[in-house]
Amino acid sequence: MNHLEQIVAEWLQFRNYFVRVSVPVGARTRGGFEGELDVVAINLVTNHLLHVECSLDALSAETREHHFAAKFERGRRFIKDVFPGIAVPVDKLEQVIVLQFSSGKIRTIGGARLITVRELIHEIYEGLKGTSPQSGAIPSNLPLLRTLQLSLDATKGSLSEHRLLRANEHSN
Repeated sequence: MNHLEQIVAEWLQFRNYFVRVSVPVGARTRGGFEGELDVVAINLVTNHLLHVECSLDALSAETREHHFAAKFERGRRFIKDVFPGIAVPVDKLEQVIVLQFSSGKIRTIGGARLITVRELIHEIYEGLKGTSPQSGAIPSNLPLLRTLQLSLDATKGSLSEHRLLRANEHSN
């Protein structure tokens, strides 16, 4: 799991979703799997089922379309098997791709809705506004989300001379 998959998973957990990451799907008879789904989540209260693929690639638009169309097709085929024992609303599956390198002009890839990492981080910041590391800290099992909460809180103050590295003690 890369950091992008982790922050998506943490955000969904914080928002009351049950989450699975790096889910192998399509078991082959001779071993191995057809592929894996990056993040799959379900909110049992709202009955929202979500499949998210995260990418840091710099592929061409044509290559991306082909690659992610196959991943999302696998998601549609195998989504019913991701949460054994839970009747998932397969007909309501929402698929999203989160891309680091995207202009944001194209809004779908492989049949899925596209959001940029920048948009995701803005969504998280908006969702964390009003929270406090002192009185409402993000749980420690969500370390990336907790770090974002701390960074959001840090923007409320100004930089002082009290630092980990003093100006004359580091290069760059």
